[in-house]
Amino acid sequence: MSRVILDGGEGLPTYVVVGERVVDVCAEPVEARVGDKRLDCAWDEHVTVRPGNINAHTHVYSGLAPLGMPAPQPPPRAFLQILERVWWRLDRALDRETLRAAARLYLAEALLSGTTAILDHHESPELIEGSLDILADAAEELGMRLVTCYGATERNGGPEEARRGLDECARFVRERRSRIVRGMVGLHASFTVSDATIRRAGELAHELEVPVHVHVAEDAADVADARERGYEGPLERLFALGCAPPGSIFAHGVHLQEQQVRHADEAGVWLVHNPRSNEGNRVGYARFLAASARVALGTDGYPADMRAERAALARIGGEHGDPCAADPWLIEQRAAGGFRLMGERFAGRFGSPVGPGSFADLVVSSGDGPPHHVLVAGRVVVDEGILIGANIAAIHAEAAAQAPRLWQAMGAP
Repeated sequence: MSRVILDGGEGLPTYVVVGERVVDVCAEPVEARVGDKRLDCAWDEHVTVRPGNINAHTHVYSGLAPLGMPAPQPPPRAFLQILERVWWRLDRALDRETLRAAARLYLAEALLSGTTAILDHHESPELIEGSLDILADAAEELGMRLVTCYGATERNGGPEEARRGLDECARFVRERRSRIVRGMVGLHASFTVSDATIRRAGELAHELEVPVHVHVAEDAADVADARERGYEGPLERLFALGCAPPGSIFAHGVHLQEQQVRHADEAGVWLVHNPRSNEGNRVGYARFLAASARVALGTDGYPADMRAERAALARIGGEHGDPCAADPWLIEQRAAGGFRLMGERFAGRFGSPVGPGSFADLVVSSGDGPPHHVLVAGRVVVDEGILIGANIAAIHAEAAAQAPRLWQAMGAP
């Protein structure tokens, strides 16, 4: 079987990859055989070979947003207005062409930033059936490791809309499983669904043996809605209705209290901190997430450059007096939570130390510079800084052509 050899020369270990895993780490160079691919990892004294970054919560469909999305008028003054005037208008406007362009751009730029795995939460109410296949096709083309779901909701078409969203999750989980693609059950957020939909999502997750991915307590409005329905909060509502199987991903948790965070941790539920998005949406700072040992870092639709997200966590956390933000090691631990999360989803080892048996999701770079080589599941997806699965210029051109169509489809507020 052919191998990929990451040749460290005299300065670094040499990593030998067979299939999707690292099989050996050698102190000396390894001679390549016919059919092997050799990657030079010794062109600079500052070169490192490290695990690829994990984006534990994002929205790939937002990929065209940086390309001139018009500002909402009048400007939103609260979180629900941001949803109504920006993101819910955007997701309703998506069609196959704009979603494909958004996904290819978002995933390509993520790989070029050194992110090798994404946990996605998708919504496109006018394009539910088959929407997850568009994302999976882009991931398979480019070589991005992807876990995705459809965020079922009742906010446009009531219970029938939610049923269709859950059916899309079920179809995808059953049909689209590969070595780099997995599915989950998704809900948008508890304040946009009924108890019956939450209960059905939990039943479906247990039936399919997958977790649930949902926004939880991102804004105080989510907490107020749960209390109006007779629950202490959205977290308690999800647990009471059987919609929090171990391994589930609860994004944000900004308005969870310390004891609620501990409850989630004890139940085996992951919480995902999204500092840039929380700041941009003015929802607050997730101060109590440190009470859990199961916390990962996400971008919630912002670009998937996790170095920028870690820097934002340090800056924003410091502004809010979070002692964790002052410790670089603790920030890295939060980012490394994504390795454990992905290990659960793919039944294998991610992260450091890289050794025999590790998934070969690796980034080779010099210091803090851009990736020189990137591997995902042993496949070389970036070689000498060049995207391999598709032409990046063509991806940018497609995105630039589709973005105006999307803005036009969004229409007026």
